[in-house]
Amino acid sequence: MTILALEFSSPQRSVAVARGREVLAEAVESGGGTPAFRLIEKVLTDAAVDRRQIEVVAVGLGPGSYTGIRAAIAIAQGWQLARGVRLLGVSSADTLAAQAQAEQIFGRVNVIVDAQRGEVYRAAYDVCSDGWRLREPLSIVAPAATQPPGGAAERFVGPEVTKWFAGGKILFPRASALVKLAACRSDFRPGETLEPIYLRETNFVRSPPAARPSRP
Repeated sequence: MTILALEFSSPQRSVAVARGREVLAEAVESGGGTPAFRLIEKVLTDAAVDRRQIEVVAVGLGPGSYTGIRAAIAIAQGWQLARGVRLLGVSSADTLAAQAQAEQIFGRVNVIVDAQRGEVYRAAYDVCSDGWRLREPLSIVAPAATQPPGGAAERFVGPEVTKWFAGGKILFPRASALVKLAACRSDFRPGETLEPIYLRETNFVRSPPAARPSRP
């Protein structure tokens, strides 16, 4: 199974292509200056894979940059419409847990992502050399609420984790980790069902009525 992975949920965007769990190529870009399709063309060229050979497109659903995730979803939806590929959505927090395992960050690992408004997204994982499992699902909390109780030894990782935890390990979700997770999944989804992971309730504010022009 040839998989293309798009991970655009953080300031470090990445694209990877793999056959099964074997990563053939990855392109990583920070700052958002490179067009997404140029990154895709680079990994396909480096991997010697034709775009018609892609069978699955996997997307990192965040949480994170709503704009970046939406862009990745739009590319995946267009690919499905044009080529009939299968689509997968994967939590970027799970991708970070997998990266923590690969970097031998073991124990209770807290994935931290900026949620704005003075809050963070947090998910807790038990990570060991044999794998990882979700201990506490994603939630939005104040940074102070993530402090370990009773001085327990816990690890903190994430794209900007040192803003809140000086001893944390900065990790960006990478497409090379995402594509390996996708290779073990079969819960394919129609493109229209892919949505960014966004835990806040959506609120719409009605604009005030337009002022009527005054008559002379």
